[in-house]
Amino acid sequence: MYENTYPEKRFRITLEFLKKHASPPSTVLDLGVPNPFSEILTSKGYDVENTKGQDLDVDQSQLKSSSAEITTAFEIFEHLLSPLEVLKSLKSEYLFTSVPLKLWFAKAYQSKTDPWDRHYHEFEQWQFEWLLDKAGWEIIDSKSFTHPIKKIGIRPILRYFTPRYYLVFCKRKP
Repeated sequence: MYENTYPEKRFRITLEFLKKHASPPSTVLDLGVPNPFSEILTSKGYDVENTKGQDLDVDQSQLKSSSAEITTAFEIFEHLLSPLEVLKSLKSEYLFTSVPLKLWFAKAYQSKTDPWDRHYHEFEQWQFEWLLDKAGWEIIDSKSFTHPIKKIGIRPILRYFTPRYYLVFCKRKP
């Protein structure tokens, strides 16, 4: 695809971050069903397998049986009741993951129409780092970035300056 035409700033930033640390044709287990970003990864030469839509809080069998070198989990862990169990179940050596950060000026996200599209967790940076450490992952590199929205108001203005996403590259601890 075309780096400067991605529909979302986070796609561009995430792809640049991933390419900095892992080049194609790395094998990737992407947590979540096929999505626009996993399609971008495939188009860039990564060998991507997605999870099948199972509830990862109760079924980690695919995670435990995957032989992928890398696991990616972009905006997944905030939807899980028990992200610790999922993180511990991963078999890959490397993990790229991002989460939306808790914003002091906005409530946790909850879709009005989709009962599955809710944030059970919205992390502060230190909380997510602690979770990764406790699950056996060492952070090698990280990046936080803003995600402005095209609306008028105080909160949209604050989004221009307040980091919304936290992206990390981890290696499994020995």
